[in-house]
Amino acid sequence: MKLAIIGTRGIPNYYGGFEQFAEYLAKYMVNKGHEVTVYNSHYHPYQEKSWEGVKIIHKFDPENIIGTAGQFIYDLNCIIDCRKNEFDIVLQLGYTSNSIWGKLLPSKCKIITNMDGLEWKRSKYSPLVRKFLLYAEKLGVKYSDSLISDSIGIKTYLKSKYNVDSTYIPYGSDVVEKFSEKSLIKYNLKPYNYNMLIARLEPENSIETILDGVILVESNEPFIVIGNHNTKYGEYLKNKYFNSDKIKFIGGIYDIKILNDLRYYSKLYFHGHTVGGTNPSLLEAMGSGAYICANDNLFNRSILEEDACYFSSSNDVKKEILNYSDQKRCSIIQNNYRKVKELYNWELIVNQYEQLFLKTIEC
Repeated sequence: MKLAIIGTRGIPNYYGGFEQFAEYLAKYMVNKGHEVTVYNSHYHPYQEKSWEGVKIIHKFDPENIIGTAGQFIYDLNCIIDCRKNEFDIVLQLGYTSNSIWGKLLPSKCKIITNMDGLEWKRSKYSPLVRKFLLYAEKLGVKYSDSLISDSIGIKTYLKSKYNVDSTYIPYGSDVVEKFSEKSLIKYNLKPYNYNMLIARLEPENSIETILDGVILVESNEPFIVIGNHNTKYGEYLKNKYFNSDKIKFIGGIYDIKILNDLRYYSKLYFHGHTVGGTNPSLLEAMGSGAYICANDNLFNRSILEEDACYFSSSNDVKKEILNYSDQKRCSIIQNNYRKVKELYNWELIVNQYEQLFLKTIEC
């Protein structure tokens, strides 16, 4: 088949998220004998016209000039170019800035859209933006021949909201087996003597609820917060917890080896995400041997099931920190390793995408 992938900044991956997934999928499909084209931003660091057998088409992307609005222009440019080619499948990764151009999508091929998370629920957006995102979601459903949900929660939502079926295919991850305590030295940490979280510092990621719970615990055990804190909300959090010696805002870390080491050697790894589908960082935490304490919601429970502890309030956070158990930790980590290997490994995930593509073409 001839497959086009749009909706990302491009491959090879320099950004994470959908870009990482597009890289895995494109390479897999080429190895299976399919013809794959990935659309890249014109300022993507990789400027060649092919990568690992994947055709690369660069299109003008003014996001670095005019900000978020540039994403709409970039997506439009990609869609217009798609119309010039005879693709069998166009895979859209996300819908927020491309679904308004839905009428322009090529009519002679099948359009498959990964519906991503419930973007309109994110509290960081203004009411007007959230209203637009809900509208964009509706258009994404309308102009797609087939939908992909990367979590059971999203699948249930789409059925309830729009009465449409979608194919559940989660995100993928890897099991990490080698770790080094050397990564802890820079941050003055000792193995299994600190708790942590990794997230964008935004209200919907439960940062404040988690840190309020940390304050309630009468110990000096360090708690590290990994994520860019040079934002309005980040400044608010730093000011609120300024007098706490144990809460340490250490900024963003983008070295996956260091992140894996920090997750593995932490006592509790807090995952506070409340919006979205299969969050990549959650699967990464599972694959790196973290003992996870997650926000209690459908999205997280559908992935972790009983292999985590959960919180809904700051008092829950306090309780789980105090109730930490090495024995429970060992059992949970092994179960999550098994899930990543059996349910969320990349080979399985991209194979499911290929099967969906073939089925869609036959319809």
